[in-house]
Amino acid sequence: MDSSSERQGPGLTTNLVHGDRAVGVEHGGIRKPIHTSVQYGFERVEDLIGVFQGTLKGAFNYARQGTPTTAALEAKLTRLEQGVGTICFSTGMAAITAVFFTLLRAGDHLVSSKFVFGNTNSLFGTLRRLGVEVTTVDACSADSVRAALRPNTRMVFVETIANPGTQVPDLEALGALCREQRLLYVVDNTITSPALFRPRSVGAGLVVQSLTKTIAGHGIALGGSVTDTGLFDWRDCPAIFEGYRGADPAQWGLTQLRKKGLRDMGAALSSEQAHQIAAGAETLALRVQRSSDTALRLAGFLEAHPAVARVLYPGLASHPQHERVRCWFKGGSWLLSFELRDAAQTLPVLNRLQLPIKATGLGDTRTLVIPVAPTIFWEAGPEVRADMGIGDSMVRVSVGIEEAEDLIADFAQALQG
Repeated sequence: MDSSSERQGPGLTTNLVHGDRAVGVEHGGIRKPIHTSVQYGFERVEDLIGVFQGTLKGAFNYARQGTPTTAALEAKLTRLEQGVGTICFSTGMAAITAVFFTLLRAGDHLVSSKFVFGNTNSLFGTLRRLGVEVTTVDACSADSVRAALRPNTRMVFVETIANPGTQVPDLEALGALCREQRLLYVVDNTITSPALFRPRSVGAGLVVQSLTKTIAGHGIALGGSVTDTGLFDWRDCPAIFEGYRGADPAQWGLTQLRKKGLRDMGAALSSEQAHQIAAGAETLALRVQRSSDTALRLAGFLEAHPAVARVLYPGLASHPQHERVRCWFKGGSWLLSFELRDAAQTLPVLNRLQLPIKATGLGDTRTLVIPVAPTIFWEAGPEVRADMGIGDSMVRVSVGIEEAEDLIADFAQALQG
């Protein structure tokens, strides 16, 4: 999926498959092993002190802040996102929470796309109760974001492709706006992943991933990450603790996220989960290309079906932001949504499907389907759903790697009744 003109060194899959060997693995292994130790000892107490005070680099003292196994995964993610450093967390929501809770203070203002994951939207309510002002806007227009800015605005947050409505923000214009206003630009790259898009290319300062989904791809491990792209000047972040404002401002953000967001909050990724995520990531580009191609074919079939009222898929020419997707992304991703003309048939149609699994979750090798309004966005309420364009009959489909012909045939029989 990489073009030769974009390459600077090995391609994405080559990097993933051989990344561990490139930096050296114990006993000649081809993958970094699972390090289960929680404590790490030192011959000299001065070295133990050095770890706590940050003067001894590359060492481990307690697994809540990382292990050799999680560090190997972090190094892979940093290369994938072309960043300067990555911190892994137990879940994607833990990663997002760490960003908001450690880099924003009471009285600060956050501007976010209103088209975000349901749990992220719920987290905004918690932020407001703690004194952080949150404004949600239609980030498909950079002008809407600009109009929402205030003197106390510190951060802009968007998802590359919104879940479940598939809206695509004006990522490039937002990057320029954040550079102009010296704001931290945070982009959730979960749906696209580095296989389709690198937010660094549009000026993102931080890139968030739910590793559970596209990166791992197998639905057997939870994880999240935050990658610092090196593009944001952390001297413009007043939330950084005085004790972390050391000689190198480039490290301030990562230091604060690891100390306050990981160590203090305790949402550590286990070595076992990190190992499973790293193994799944090796097939990232292959899975994403396959599922994107299949999703486009399925979306085309659904769009042409007389029982379907509308299909939301960025790869379709009918999608409002299709031109952005064509210019920026290497594919439309595995996420699509649709609504039936007869809303009363939504649940019967889903129950007739044989291949897709009726389950929550995203980015799996298996196709997953779920009615959105009564499940993942039920807590948001009808007003929020209406504002986000989520109809009562919307169905979200996370397309897997099954043969497209088999999925289309199954949807055809389910829609026929």
